[in-house]
Amino acid sequence: MSIELTKQDRTQAIVSIERYFKENLEQYIDQKLGNIAAEALLDFFLKEIGSSVYNKAIADAQARLQARVMELDIDIHEAEFQYWKTNGRGSSRK
Repeated sequence: MSIELTKQDRTQAIVSIERYFKENLEQYIDQKLGNIAAEALLDFFLKEIGSSVYNKAIADAQARLQARVMELDIDIHEAEFQYWKTNGRGSSRK
């Protein structure tokens, strides 16, 4: 499964990669990172590690949902056999 970004997200990611390169790596590499190179780098990251990030997100979502399901009985549990307790008659007759 490939991870697809919207056009807007893709554009923002490319701008972010270019900025990161300029502010953090340009001093070490005597070369500027252009738009095409940034786009290629984005494609590489999406293909290489995108699935790992996606799988981790799914695992986190599953764990959170499982925790919520486990709490369901606490959140919506209804006490049973409450007629005699709520009608003020105390214990039932023998």
